[in-house]
Amino acid sequence: MADDVIYDWNELPPNHRQTPRVEIHDETLRDGIQCPSVKDPSIDDKLAIVRLLDQLGVDTADVGLPGAGPRAVEDVTVIAEMVRDEKLAIQLGGAARTHPNDIRPIIEISEKTGVPIEVMAFLGSSPIRMLAEKWEEDRLEQLTRDAARMTVEAGLPFSFVTEDTVRSRPETLKRLFVAAVEEGATRLVLCDTVGHATPAGVKNLVRYAHDVLVEMGARDKVKLDWHGHDDRGLSLINALVAAEAGCERVHGTVLGIGERVGNTPLDLLLVNLRLAGAHEREVKVLAELCELVSRAVEREIPVNYPVFGDDAFRTGTGVHAAAVIKAKAQGDDWLADRIYSGVPAEWFGRRQEIQIGHQSGVSNVKFWLQERGIEARDDLVQAVFAAAKETNRVLSDDEVMAVVRASA
Repeated sequence: MADDVIYDWNELPPNHRQTPRVEIHDETLRDGIQCPSVKDPSIDDKLAIVRLLDQLGVDTADVGLPGAGPRAVEDVTVIAEMVRDEKLAIQLGGAARTHPNDIRPIIEISEKTGVPIEVMAFLGSSPIRMLAEKWEEDRLEQLTRDAARMTVEAGLPFSFVTEDTVRSRPETLKRLFVAAVEEGATRLVLCDTVGHATPAGVKNLVRYAHDVLVEMGARDKVKLDWHGHDDRGLSLINALVAAEAGCERVHGTVLGIGERVGNTPLDLLLVNLRLAGAHEREVKVLAELCELVSRAVEREIPVNYPVFGDDAFRTGTGVHAAAVIKAKAQGDDWLADRIYSGVPAEWFGRRQEIQIGHQSGVSNVKFWLQERGIEARDDLVQAVFAAAKETNRVLSDDEVMAVVRASA
């Protein structure tokens, strides 16, 4: 039916690379809670978040930085035990500096729980960071080799994370990439740590990293990741471009929480991959996940947030509402969910809502009443309609019900 009533200019020519199926990596419980305005969730909430991520088909999750102290060690341990005992499919990772004091706790947790934990060791690689830290490349290479060797000898997967990759010199990146791969790294994580990249920059960087691995004869053994931040508002499109450019895994956080203005929003990444046919798992619990994270970190979802904000599928405009109502009157929920929406609400655990306000028509009022089992008498419809026209906004449900009660 979609082909009959929607002409899709988003469809690409056959010779153009379509959005590929990529692995999804969640950073909510590590990079996400570094946001200065959120609360570290309780362990019960962390467990619930990981369960929902698993249900959504998210492949991996960074669940903490154990080197930060005893609380982080305890939380990561409990999460690993839950994943083991409940036999979840999601794979776990832990963040670490390229330092034994950070890597050792991850190894110990893995040994204690029997759960393999990917060591995601980060190291600043940009010249501006090297200047501030007074680092030399020789030292960076040695730190890289030591961290990779320590992880691999413990039998754990090692991902090498170059902080601020998008502002790093090619020769520095090549030296560090080669060192990491020679010591057994199975992933290189390309980071837009300060939200500097544009889509063109993403393509250039991914192509460069790909070529380094091809030159080493390691492209079939080492995967590329993309980790982006949203300082320029480009994190979501950059993640999608990274996937198209050849990254096998992309990172995000639920609701985009993270340092400064945040990371790539994992939920919207999944929405777009699902719409592009690049993610086939059921995504109805995405709304539940967003609400859980919002409550757990005490960060409200903006009303205009795509798909999961209160206004995403809500309208009080007469023309828009009338079209939805006409579709529903035909008994066609598919049509009603798409006539004024580029995203099918039902796919993602939401629904279309008709409200009553100063721009509404009589049909809004009738639909609102009938949907709640209230007889749409002419006098009642006119009373509610008149009340709406006296305002400059959408009426709350309580305000409409007050009119209903007064007209009883």
